[in-house]
Amino acid sequence: MNPRYVAPLLLWGVAGAAGVLLGGCSERRHVEPPPRATDAVPAPSESSVIAVPIDADPAILVQAIEGAVPKTLWTIDRHFDRCIAPQRVKLFGKRRKVTPAIGCTVTGVVTRGPIRLRGAGHDIIADVPLRARISARDVGGVLKGETATGSAMAHARIRLSVAPDWTPRGKVTLTYDWKTPPGIDLLGQRITFTDKADEKLKPVVRKLEATLPRELARMNLRGDVDKLWAQSFTSIQLNGDNPPVWMRITPRRLFYQDYALSGGRLRLDLGMEAVTESFVGPRPADPAPTPLPKLERSDAGRQLRFFIPVVADYAELEPVILRALVKRSARPFDLPKIGPVTARFDHVVAYGTTGGRIAVGITLAAKLAARSGAPTVGTIWLAAHPVNAAGSAKVGFEGLTVTGDTNGIAGDLLIELGNSPAVAELIAEALGQNFTGDLDDLLGKIRCAIAEKRVGDFVIRADLTKVETGRIEAHGQGLYLPVRVGGDARITYRPQR
Repeated sequence: MNPRYVAPLLLWGVAGAAGVLLGGCSERRHVEPPPRATDAVPAPSESSVIAVPIDADPAILVQAIEGAVPKTLWTIDRHFDRCIAPQRVKLFGKRRKVTPAIGCTVTGVVTRGPIRLRGAGHDIIADVPLRARISARDVGGVLKGETATGSAMAHARIRLSVAPDWTPRGKVTLTYDWKTPPGIDLLGQRITFTDKADEKLKPVVRKLEATLPRELARMNLRGDVDKLWAQSFTSIQLNGDNPPVWMRITPRRLFYQDYALSGGRLRLDLGMEAVTESFVGPRPADPAPTPLPKLERSDAGRQLRFFIPVVADYAELEPVILRALVKRSARPFDLPKIGPVTARFDHVVAYGTTGGRIAVGITLAAKLAARSGAPTVGTIWLAAHPVNAAGSAKVGFEGLTVTGDTNGIAGDLLIELGNSPAVAELIAEALGQNFTGDLDDLLGKIRCAIAEKRVGDFVIRADLTKVETGRIEAHGQGLYLPVRVGGDARITYRPQR
């Protein structure tokens, strides 16, 4: 069956009847059909948390650090009184100084190279290569001069956060390690100036922390999120036809989860809590956008949840019921206290009636298999609550009532046939099988539809991992099986060019 409202329908069809005219008593008995219900199928809703990654250009961070860290970090131009220690010799059993201490002037400079960014867990690391070059000159006429170089790597460790008003913030710590401490060995004495590092780098950290928020503001995080927020008040088509199914998204709040630097992109991980509603039929009206809320902090995991309204149009159920009855009528129905009854089923009508029940009207002709003669002809009406176990498409019925528009006493055989457990089980099994097939087909279409779906400037991707079948309900609009679907989803801001 190709139901217009995707649905494992579990209709309750009833069948019926047999009978033999029992002569004489053929007074016509008229029964009004069950009243028709007019209520619509509900639009169920769930609360979902959808990942909203926002990509930013990390070049802004590099520019901020480049601006805060000068090319020349520090210099030295210092006179040392003892570049060369006094020389001593052993004379007359004692060590005696033969030359005085020799002074010198040490000059040097520490510069940095190009800055590189990398990610390290929750931190962004800016590697700042340092290079030192120092020289000793005017060494008391003993040495004309000597030059040495050294290298180090300074690491600006940045921890980002986002304030409730969407202002990016950054906490900076700066460390360094000398791979080759620069120095000069002059006659056994090592002259270095790495002790200047802490003194010179502290102002760099203070400047970087002062300028980083201003530079981060250039990312225009709030502007990008505001566009995404406004466009998220929309409806996503889950299935194009047979039937058309829509999921309407109404955002409620946004929260900040984490960030990472990877592949040359700085990705901020936001989460959006939204109400997700499902509809069958025409596209529902988009919800009215609300202003961008304050940003909250949360570690809530992603959890896309929505209902698939599996709705069976009663007009689609009627041929399903009729086919099942016609197939079964190839052999007699064995009715308790009556015996085998043969039946011909001509027409079925189905609709929702009051009290959450389904009504099935069956026009048929039936007679006792052991007797000849004309069959009893009439219409019987069955009304019952369709039921199923949670998580199952197996259908049953509760509170069954059978009435008939029949030929008097002879028509009681038709009603007995309608009350036969075999008839109800037959129809329930057929509809249960139909529900399972239609649901699997719909889920396949939905998975394909939202594997990657563009809506305006953002793309939604979803992976459905969990399906739960709810309780079947009969409404005036159709027979409804709520199916809760769970999975993982993310909305990526990707402006159209």
